[in-house]
Amino acid sequence: MLEVYSWPTPNGHKVHIMLEECGLAYRVHPVDIGAGEQFAPDFLATSPNNKIPALTDPDGPGGQPISLFESGAILLYLAGKTGRFLPADVAGKYEVLQWLMFQMGGIGPMLGQAHHFRIYAPEKLPYAIERYTQEAQRLYGVLNKRLAHATYVGGAEYSIADIAVFPWLRSWKNQGVEMADYPHLKGWFDEVAKRPAVQRGVEVLAGARRPLTDDKAREALFGQRQLRQR
Repeated sequence: MLEVYSWPTPNGHKVHIMLEECGLAYRVHPVDIGAGEQFAPDFLATSPNNKIPALTDPDGPGGQPISLFESGAILLYLAGKTGRFLPADVAGKYEVLQWLMFQMGGIGPMLGQAHHFRIYAPEKLPYAIERYTQEAQRLYGVLNKRLAHATYVGGAEYSIADIAVFPWLRSWKNQGVEMADYPHLKGWFDEVAKRPAVQRGVEVLAGARRPLTDDKAREALFGQRQLRQR
């Protein structure tokens, strides 16, 4: 049984969807990031960057337990474990990986900043809001152009690149984006959203979701407590 430590955020949903797509047995342990549970010593032992998700597999390589943090690393691990959603041929593999890295280095961080300054920041800073809203729109444009010529983000087949990108785009309204402005991307998004495993994955821990805008949540997510864990 895989043990998953997570919360209903885009990065958490990436792993939930992958587990559902692969049909793997797992048990989810909620880590309430608004309450500061990511700073618990047991969680930090697995995820030293105090971020969800994290995963423990008692039947890892060579039959030995393995623990992982970072959602991209977990997707790659599960793809390797199951032989699914990552092409076996070298060219296809790296086509998918470049788009996975695009999500990890661009989509996640930049859309996260858009969320922060548009929703979570206690002071609304016009420069920051404009900067990250425009970057969100630019990234949506990159994906739209890609999907004008490819069936899926990673190429001809559904892959971990799609699984990584999709959860981040579910909050497009909060990012200052109008999805209808990106027709190729919208067609892909609507198709992926209909997948039963995707629908199951985004419902994992959905009942625990709540606004993270109170002072306690801000301190846990963005305040001095982050520094005190060093």
